[in-house]
Amino acid sequence: MFQLGKTLVSEEIIKNDFLCNLSACKGACCIDGEAGAPVEPEERAIMEEIYPKVKPYLRKEGIEAIEKQGVYITRENGEIETPLIDNADCAYVTFDEKGTALCGIEEAYNQGDISWKKPVSCHLYPVRIQEYSSFSAVNYHRWEICDDACSLGAELQVPIYKFVKEALIRKYGEDWYKELEVVAKGITQK
Repeated sequence: MFQLGKTLVSEEIIKNDFLCNLSACKGACCIDGEAGAPVEPEERAIMEEIYPKVKPYLRKEGIEAIEKQGVYITRENGEIETPLIDNADCAYVTFDEKGTALCGIEEAYNQGDISWKKPVSCHLYPVRIQEYSSFSAVNYHRWEICDDACSLGAELQVPIYKFVKEALIRKYGEDWYKELEVVAKGITQK
């Protein structure tokens, strides 16, 4: 790990490769697992505001889950997440004609109906942020459903930090990312 400002960053995001391979995984990260996508406290108001514009892009089951549970949920441990459909799919998931899971929020963004892409946790994946009182930990989250993404990233030589560049800049800013690139260059030249 190394420190950048108020973040502790795992070297794994520099040393490991990753490039989403939706044709292989079919977006399994949006439909597998035991919890919704993490939502940051400041994202709650955004999700409430955009929901009417996102709703037309969602499946009936997703709309029902959101209207029953809310645009986000708060777990007993205080974590905020997207709601799920029957404890499985994210309520915001849609499917294309090939059965690939996509994000209804991101589709509304792509169509120009909203200016917010999706929760930053989704945008950052496979990077996960753990907030502590005085710093944030920036880590690589390994999940076997992403093995094809790791293989494709290795084949095309795309390190994780480059794959999630836009999301890291969104989260920490351009200057932080430039510092990360300097550190990465030093690590990869060893």
